[in-house]
Amino acid sequence: MLELRLVQGSLLKKVLEAMRELVNDANFDCSATGFSLQAMDSSHVALVALLLRSEGFEHYRCDRNLSIGMNLSNMSKMLRCAGNDDIITIKADDGTDSVTFMFESPNQDKIADFEMKLMDIDSEHLGIPDAEYQAIVRMPSSEFARICKDLSSIGDTVVISVTKEGVKFSTAGDIGTANIVCRQNKTVDKPEEATVIEMQEPVSLTFALRYLNSFTKATPLSETVTLSLSSELPVVVEYKIAEMGYIRFYLAPKIEEDEEMKS
Repeated sequence: MLELRLVQGSLLKKVLEAMRELVNDANFDCSATGFSLQAMDSSHVALVALLLRSEGFEHYRCDRNLSIGMNLSNMSKMLRCAGNDDIITIKADDGTDSVTFMFESPNQDKIADFEMKLMDIDSEHLGIPDAEYQAIVRMPSSEFARICKDLSSIGDTVVISVTKEGVKFSTAGDIGTANIVCRQNKTVDKPEEATVIEMQEPVSLTFALRYLNSFTKATPLSETVTLSLSSELPVVVEYKIAEMGYIRFYLAPKIEEDEEMKS
């Protein structure tokens, strides 16, 4: 038996909006410690990892480890029927092939329930090793989203370079080039507006903007985003989810040979 009750129902809606462009079908894994998901996008270039810890739910019951396969686009349609202030409850009985979403308005005068068929999804869990990153950049999530959006109108890829001075985002396309530099600034009044760089050594990596723009759909979840970079490792783009978890996107850097093959 699985029963999860989330008072901030809008969080779940935002999580789905953040993932549905990238992932079609995925297994949500429920255990005593939390509700999680790990899935690759259809082209096997990007990976998304989600964790919502059990203590973040008002009520959390999971009698045994359970994996529930859902089509994220269908799940998103169901969640759009919930008001932003609604309390969302997810229920699934052992051995059934459906999951129930219940939406309650805050003053309990309206309750809706939706049942959705589950799917059998084959998915292998990838062990994501904990790595030591050469550079970690924490910056306002809205700023990162704006940079990715602006640069994608000029080029297809972005070079992210981190030095002591700051983090530089560069692109080049048919119409010209663009460079945006964000300098480290810890002294702002509001910590969520700071750009903080922890760097062991300078790093410069190239990524496809199409994927980074897709990751920025998670911007409503958090005021800050953390980019963890190391040469030859995928970048980790992490958005914290309130006090209860995170959504992390992994994207492998483009290697120079790819560039040469295209030219």
